[in-house]
Amino acid sequence: MNFHLAQLNVARLLQPLDHADTKEFIDGLIPVNALAESSNGFVWRLKDDAGDATAIEVFTDKMIIVNMSMWEDMETFKNFVYKTMHTEYIRNKSKWFEKHDTFYFVMWWVEAGHIPTVQEAKERLEYLQQNGDSAFAFSMKKIFPQPNANASE
Repeated sequence: MNFHLAQLNVARLLQPLDHADTKEFIDGLIPVNALAESSNGFVWRLKDDAGDATAIEVFTDKMIIVNMSMWEDMETFKNFVYKTMHTEYIRNKSKWFEKHDTFYFVMWWVEAGHIPTVQEAKERLEYLQQNGDSAFAFSMKKIFPQPNANASE
């Protein structure tokens, strides 16, 4: 059995999506998402019919936006996040998003072929916030390895 890495990243905007202060971030979504989708190891990302996730309401607060994706492994995910133009957006996140006082990013392993639901992702994030890093839900602070593919065989 093979596994993929799923991730959910939650951010609360400082200004609405249509505000001038958010324009730089919005203008970067299409190229960053296109880069992700063409990157080695990319499997899937949450998006609506327009190819975007900013309009998908995951939380009741309309200022909260999410990014959710799946990757073949940790290495390809980290390569996209830290070694591409995506890094610029990490560096500039304080221009667009509030600072968090708890975990806002969660990862977990899913069986290949399973597409996690938004509800599943929220449950993983809540678990991480309440219990800290574990094989069920983890952060970059303590990465858990891909489950042993031979464990159930």
